[in-house]
Amino acid sequence: MQQNIDISDAPTLSPSAAARICEIASRSGKAAALRISIDGGGCSGFSYRFALAEGAEAVADGDIVTHRDGADLVVDSISLDLLRGAEVDYVEALGGSAFKVSNPIATSGCGCGSSFSV
Repeated sequence: MQQNIDISDAPTLSPSAAARICEIASRSGKAAALRISIDGGGCSGFSYRFALAEGAEAVADGDIVTHRDGADLVVDSISLDLLRGAEVDYVEALGGSAFKVSNPIATSGCGCGSSFSV
């Protein structure tokens, strides 16, 4: 069963990330949910992996779900330890637009922001 938590160190969505997730979901017909997980690798040791949640597979047993402005952030229980206190934002810059993670436990990260170390 999914775990809906409302604790201060759960990862969160920024308003712009929630708006972007809802926008993508309305165009694609998918659930307004973004799954973030941590993979080993990347130039700094760990890398963030993003996927739009789809259908019944959107939330699996043991997942942590936080909500903001009609959008959900889904995190598996294993990745949660490396995402405590993190905020997922959506940024648009000259180089492009992307979901970015502000992670307080990361001690360093790569220039593109897609990997980190602890």
